[in-house]
Amino acid sequence: MNYLSQRRVALGALFFFMGICFASWAARIPDIQSKFQLSEGELGTLLLCLPIGSMLGLPIAGWSVHRYGSRSVILICSFAYAFTLPLIGLAPSLWTIAPVLLGFGVLGNIMNISLNTQALGLENQFGKSILASFHGIWSMAGFTGAGVGAGMIFLNFSPAAHYVVVALLSAVLILLSQKFVINDKPAPGEEGGLVLRKPDALLLRVGLISFLGMMAEGCMFDWSGVYFKKIVEAEPQYVSLGYVCFMGAMASGRFVTDKASNRFGKVPVLQVSGLLIFLGLLLSVVIPNLFTAAIGFLMVGAGVASIVPVSYGIAGRSKLYSPSVALALVSTISFFGFLVGPPLIGFVAELFDLKVSFALIGINGLGILLLTTSSKNIFHAQENAAGA
Repeated sequence: MNYLSQRRVALGALFFFMGICFASWAARIPDIQSKFQLSEGELGTLLLCLPIGSMLGLPIAGWSVHRYGSRSVILICSFAYAFTLPLIGLAPSLWTIAPVLLGFGVLGNIMNISLNTQALGLENQFGKSILASFHGIWSMAGFTGAGVGAGMIFLNFSPAAHYVVVALLSAVLILLSQKFVINDKPAPGEEGGLVLRKPDALLLRVGLISFLGMMAEGCMFDWSGVYFKKIVEAEPQYVSLGYVCFMGAMASGRFVTDKASNRFGKVPVLQVSGLLIFLGLLLSVVIPNLFTAAIGFLMVGAGVASIVPVSYGIAGRSKLYSPSVALALVSTISFFGFLVGPPLIGFVAELFDLKVSFALIGINGLGILLLTTSSKNIFHAQENAAGA
């Protein structure tokens, strides 16, 4: 195995550790709720700490990676992220767990930007698209983390003990991978700084495409089970089928995205992705039975799979900003979609019904298709400049 391949494996291990840490936290949320005797409303308020922390982490990530390089940020924040996990399980009160979750969110997004910056540098060295495969590894780690969580619950491990085990395993992965994380500190004079600026036309369009994709992704994460229960009227044992179909297609689709991007280009991949989201949700809304809804959710998962990694791949080659700042700008725009989408579904469902909500999210797919088509000249010009 040559050095570039070794680096790819090492970065994949770091994406895996990130995914399994996040999934491990999520797997024990019901236990956290029981520990503090929280109502659904109180739990929802507590869970807001994580996205708030993520938003706070975005400008810090762009600045720190630009100022110190992604290697330094990864080496420091990876250990901090892993060992914040046990602190969540050990927190004795709401007053202590809330700031810990806030910090977990901050560190998570700093790691997100720094790892993707490192992966983009490796992609440039390979001379072909490989970024989506790392996102696929993160998704597969989510499945692994959920399985490990179920096993820990079966063995009566407390959340704290569970989190300590995951943190120690993560530390091993970090130590084995760290020598393959290269120093990529930007050259003096490169545009950087805190992400408090207006994005250029390229990053704005990429950010809006990613915003629409992340809105659809957030809605599918939070509302798939509810849709199958209330609209599809699935039997209890099949209520989770929609979520499983979506997640499975999204995870596997990310391993196909790189090959498709290399063969057909990023613009056609985004166009097909938008079309899949639209057609998948249209099918699920128009014919909401178990079989067609499952097929529809598979299509949506396959469509969503490509949006973020392809958008990051385009943004990371910005001629105006360093990769870390460009990624942070696009992430800032797109993350609002992830936050706004699920509450929007509930609000529209309250006024009309859940089918109307999902139909509106389906229109996001058309938005991605139209935005990509209208931006293809900008995207092609940027790709050609990057390849020159």
